[in-house]
Amino acid sequence: MAKYNIIEKKEKKAAYRMLVSASLMDELKEKILNIILIEKKFKDKNYSAKRLAEDLGTNTRYVSAVVNVKFHMNYTSFVNKYRIEEAMAMLIDQRYKDLSMEEISDMVGFSNRQSFYASFYRITGTTPREFKQSHYIQHPELLEKAKKKKMKKSTGAKD
Repeated sequence: MAKYNIIEKKEKKAAYRMLVSASLMDELKEKILNIILIEKKFKDKNYSAKRLAEDLGTNTRYVSAVVNVKFHMNYTSFVNKYRIEEAMAMLIDQRYKDLSMEEISDMVGFSNRQSFYASFYRITGTTPREFKQSHYIQHPELLEKAKKKKMKKSTGAKD
């Protein structure tokens, strides 16, 4: 996998993970999901693990432990997973078809196009552009509608 310089990471054993009780871990897991998913904080590019810990009234080590143990990934991967899922939905949604990849990247919370593309590829095995094109190939009627609309725009014709 030479594309995007993706390197496999080895799992580390952190002693502080054992310091969080199972009940506290379950409670924090629910609160994390509520903040990240329900409140859609994953879309905020400035929402860090530190801010999440502050909102939960705990520290970053506890947040890190919960995310690692309960979701089997680090905080950045956890947040990026939801960003990519949101981006995938937007890429196939007709309401967003005229947006650029940079605009979609920004809307789902990435700071730059490169990290968006790298995360998208890491999670899906394809680029955002390839993902969008494959959706149109699977649904040729959408491609035809898009072509007709483009033709109308270029000729100045109205619906």
